[in-house]
Amino acid sequence: MTADELKTLIHHVAAARPEIGPLEESLKWGEQSFTPAKRNVGSSVRIAPRPDGDLALMFICHTNLVDEFRDLYPDTLTYEGNRAIVLPDGVAPDREALEHCIALALTYKLRKRQKRT
Repeated sequence: MTADELKTLIHHVAAARPEIGPLEESLKWGEQSFTPAKRNVGSSVRIAPRPDGDLALMFICHTNLVDEFRDLYPDTLTYEGNRAIVLPDGVAPDREALEHCIALALTYKLRKRQKRT
């Protein structure tokens, strides 16, 4: 999967879920970053190309997102600590699992608020 394909997938996930709405794109730490334009909906998702050709889908480390992904997809995706899903170069990721993880990140704050009520 290329960075452009991953960007398209992130936008596809957001467009398919009305609660997410449109995304704001920016550069954070030199990486493409995508965040719901509506406040208090979700956490940012960043695309970080690696020198070896791999891509990392980065998440804010003080969330529990990567732990949640690891619990849901322990053998389906590759993780890096508490901050990333790593997409190895030349290996097609499980698209359904990846879409679900992106949706969970982009609705993180919304889901967190719903758990409290």
